[in-house]
Amino acid sequence: MGVSKRLGLVGGLLSALALGSVAGVNALRSATRPGREIYDDEDFALMSRDRRSVVVTEDGVALTVREVGPVDAPVTAVFVHGYCLDMTSWHFQRRQLAERWGDDVRMVFYDQRGHGDSGVPSTESCTIAQLGADLATIVEAKAPTGPVVLVGHSMGGMTVLAFAGQRPELVASRVAAVGLIATAAAGLSETGLTRNLQNPVIDGFRLAVRTSPDVVQLARGAARALITPILRAASYGTDVSPRLQKFSDSMLDRTSVVTVVNFLRTLELHDESASLAAIEDTPSVVVCGDSDMIIPFSSSRKLAADLAESELVRVRGAGHLVQLEFPSVVSDAIDRVLRRGLDTGESREQSDVG
Repeated sequence: MGVSKRLGLVGGLLSALALGSVAGVNALRSATRPGREIYDDEDFALMSRDRRSVVVTEDGVALTVREVGPVDAPVTAVFVHGYCLDMTSWHFQRRQLAERWGDDVRMVFYDQRGHGDSGVPSTESCTIAQLGADLATIVEAKAPTGPVVLVGHSMGGMTVLAFAGQRPELVASRVAAVGLIATAAAGLSETGLTRNLQNPVIDGFRLAVRTSPDVVQLARGAARALITPILRAASYGTDVSPRLQKFSDSMLDRTSVVTVVNFLRTLELHDESASLAAIEDTPSVVVCGDSDMIIPFSSSRKLAADLAESELVRVRGAGHLVQLEFPSVVSDAIDRVLRRGLDTGESREQSDVG
């Protein structure tokens, strides 16, 4: 592509992105106003001091992992973060549940490919199916034996479902419980995030990612101007602490716009309905805010209805980052499902012995 054509494409992207950004934000609620500061003393760098390691996937992407709790703890809980976030989106759960569980549970957190401190993946590997395979790699490396609890938020919940569909035998033998936070099994092309980002500019940028990296570099600021205001506006349903807003905004700002665009298509096509059979009899909890405009509450209600052993938790007024906006509600739900899963497992073992 010649220089003049590249510049023309960039100019077109810039114009359309500016229009799309305004339209996208207007289609959502206006951004929440700063609320009262309740986290003056909160140590948002807490997870940076947890044990760090790296797990390399089958296609060579390095995933950064953090752990808290004894390596030989009887139970391992693996937390999978969502789209345009990183493992620190579980900050409050890491703090609250470590205090509650002590040495009984080891918690494992990791940055998904293309997010946080993990490696840059190929465009072709930015799929929910690959994220499910990555989770399998994490489980095999960090929790090769013993009961496992899987907790996923947003795209992380889809990752858990993909993993379940790919490894049903592992789920049946070792997964004690599942937490699905602000997520859905399918249907995002019709509601939520992908509907709000249905824009020919995104398709053009996705094509540029594949064919014209120099155009991507020139237009990445404009692409971020379209996408990030929509994600920010949908993060919270209530007025939140300024420090909390800054904390979550920093995760979004650190996510490469190429990663943002590359994963949009798989979110549009995402359908893990067939995977639900693998966790149908596993104790689970589905949590969602009823002001979530990324994953509408109706999607979570349907997900819970399709899982016989599921508890549905509706968080009044919460937006998409419900685990940050109402952390104790989410931590309590995870704690309940973990205990229910372990109790169910013990009952099954006693039944088998009897």
